[in-house]
Amino acid sequence: MPVTDRFGEVRVTEHRHGDDLLSAGLGLRGLAGTSSAFANPAAPTPVELRRRAIQASWKGIADLGPLGGFGTVYGRVPDVPGREFAAFATLPGATSPHRVMVQVPDDFDRHTRCLVVTASSGSRGVYGAIALAGGWGLPRGCAVAYTDKGTGAGYFDPSDGNGVALDGTRAPAGTVPLDFEPKGLSSGDGIAVKHAHSGDNPEADWGRHVLQAARFGLAMLDRAFPDDAPFTAKNTRIVATGLSNGGGAVLRAAGDDDEGILAAVVALEPNVYAPRARPFYDYATEAALFLPCALAAPAFDGLPFARVANVAPPAWALRCASLRAHGRLSSNTLAGQADEALAMLRASGWEDDALKVGASSTSLDLWRAVTVAYASAYLKRPANHMPCGFSYRAQHANGLAGPADAAVRAAWWADGSGVPPGAGVALAGGTDLSLDPTLPGNLCLRDLWTGTGDEARALHEGVDATMAALPRAGLPVFVVHGAQDGLIPVAFSSAPYVSWLRASGRSPVFWKVPYAQHFDAFLAFPDFGDRHAPLLPFGYAALDRTWAHLTEGRALPEDAAVRDARPRGAGPVTATGLGLPGN
Repeated sequence: MPVTDRFGEVRVTEHRHGDDLLSAGLGLRGLAGTSSAFANPAAPTPVELRRRAIQASWKGIADLGPLGGFGTVYGRVPDVPGREFAAFATLPGATSPHRVMVQVPDDFDRHTRCLVVTASSGSRGVYGAIALAGGWGLPRGCAVAYTDKGTGAGYFDPSDGNGVALDGTRAPAGTVPLDFEPKGLSSGDGIAVKHAHSGDNPEADWGRHVLQAARFGLAMLDRAFPDDAPFTAKNTRIVATGLSNGGGAVLRAAGDDDEGILAAVVALEPNVYAPRARPFYDYATEAALFLPCALAAPAFDGLPFARVANVAPPAWALRCASLRAHGRLSSNTLAGQADEALAMLRASGWEDDALKVGASSTSLDLWRAVTVAYASAYLKRPANHMPCGFSYRAQHANGLAGPADAAVRAAWWADGSGVPPGAGVALAGGTDLSLDPTLPGNLCLRDLWTGTGDEARALHEGVDATMAALPRAGLPVFVVHGAQDGLIPVAFSSAPYVSWLRASGRSPVFWKVPYAQHFDAFLAFPDFGDRHAPLLPFGYAALDRTWAHLTEGRALPEDAAVRDARPRGAGPVTATGLGLPGN
């Protein structure tokens, strides 16, 4: 292990007899059910917090409902007893740690040694990729190493000086090591969130986070099975896999892997920034500003999330009028403004499939919520000095801001997504009292990209630091992306990344899955799921084919292997409908 690796005290827990690694004893039915309860909501135990965090991570990624096909068409949730090894890890030069954790099943295959390494999707906590990496790796006897890649729900509340300890419970700063411990905040500064406020621009190091988690995984296998040590990249196959931001992280790891420890990489719908591509912050702030107006165009008639009672919501018309008043559009009619906004998006590279599905992210205000956190991270801002006047505030059930409820705060580590709003934390600021209140914040966030001032230059530097590097020649790289992804459009991410690799002499496999979009969990929404195919089954299939390539020497599949996928329709997912390639 490189001397630059710094790991804190390792917490080891055993998970057997109704509390396993894969589902914390809930099984598939329990994972799909209501949130697991706490005996004392104001003081949940580490066991209770872990169970709820695992459940929330599964439900946030996979469609576990009766139509989703998990457990019948692909995947399973057996009881997997074993041990977990968790620690805070710190990269050289970093201010804040990232959380690493290794799950070692009791039936770990010590002959065909396998370590799956993964990074959380979105800004989720350390269990954020369990539905992909854990769900595929643990049942086949692989150990799984996780990192939260410097994100997660280790929220710090300056009003009481408490953050999240290694076991998920809350503790005062200075008493035990915390997930995130910002300095210099007062009680009125709002909630501090690691992704936005760590001061490290964690996205710049996502690849190094993954590689450090892999090395931690090998070290913990040495500890788990001392008679079989040492575990190294030469005698243990290390497969990196991740989804969304986690997919981008494992591709970044492929480019940062100077030691050659990765055996293969499988990335699903990766948020990856390649040369001559558009970074997420650019197209997300553009969508936040213009897509609400474009949704008033006839092209979006009848689409989920784009209409209420088949009439353009007034908010869309108000955004069009606001953009006209600010000189961003020139037409004087709603129809003309909507067409103009749509034409601008198309001219900047948006494809119609992505725009239509992007209506969901627009209706749920995801663009603004995510880019606020990214802007703060790129500019390395603390919680009391976020860009554009934004802040995170505790919010009560009645919607009013105020000190956090004890029960809500206690559950943050399990329930939080890593990017507010949600779990009792509100996104405040960046608004006015107009009929289009979120416009000022969206304009400001967009101007940080298009502007020329010092802040804009600093933000561009932060984004530039996230660009991927080329993986080594011969490393198997498998990219799986939905053709109708409306959050991380394939045209801005996977497609230019794959083209860049091929132009550079690499040979990645690229599955562009028809009808798949970004959020499998959204397929439970009426009408929405009928129009789309899930992506996760293709991720499992890609991992199967990659593993067969590594262990049996089988050729990797062709890009066109998934071209027969069809929308789910009104009934349940079927293997025939998905056209899943065989193993």
